[in-house]
Amino acid sequence: MSNASAARNAFAAATAEQRNRLRTLDLLISRRSTGALTEPAPQAAELDLILEAGLHVPDHGRLRPWRFVLIRGEARTAFGECLADAVKARDRAAPPALLDRYQAWTLRNSLLIAVGVRIRSGHPVPEVEQVLSTGAAAMNMLNAIHLLGYAGIWVTGANAYDARVNEALGFRAPNKLVGFLAVGTPVNVPEPVPASQRPDRSAHVFEWSAPTAG
Repeated sequence: MSNASAARNAFAAATAEQRNRLRTLDLLISRRSTGALTEPAPQAAELDLILEAGLHVPDHGRLRPWRFVLIRGEARTAFGECLADAVKARDRAAPPALLDRYQAWTLRNSLLIAVGVRIRSGHPVPEVEQVLSTGAAAMNMLNAIHLLGYAGIWVTGANAYDARVNEALGFRAPNKLVGFLAVGTPVNVPEPVPASQRPDRSAHVFEWSAPTAG
């Protein structure tokens, strides 16, 4: 019996509240990144909950470094042009098909959330912790997206690190993007990951013990 199965069996005689918590945990474990998305995307109260999840993450020093920029509606066309311009600036020989692909990507996703970090340079809280807190915000939002019945994928790549794209979204250095969340309804419900393809816990989890005196 796997450790996960043993943990679930331990809840067999649990209270209703504990069983509900286990069901929620099972849902979180079933989350998968999904790029094949369609409408609708979350909006109104559901989007508020997703953004609220992003605002409740570990935050050393209460710096609140996270910034979320919503790209939707007609703004997607302008943002696609922004991406195409950035590609052309990096590579004047970029083929038109590549430019079209980036523009099509922004229109194919009914909601994009640009996730960035407002860096407090020279602060006692190291920059890496400010970035990690923002990464935690992105992950919290992906989990909330999944729990609400939608799907998403965290996208980085050259455009996420391009200074032109960063500045267009309000992230002038040292502030920076950590990526984009593409959000919507999955075209197909992702199949559960087979147990054989899940990470081998023994390769990632280790028990520490104090070294013996030499």
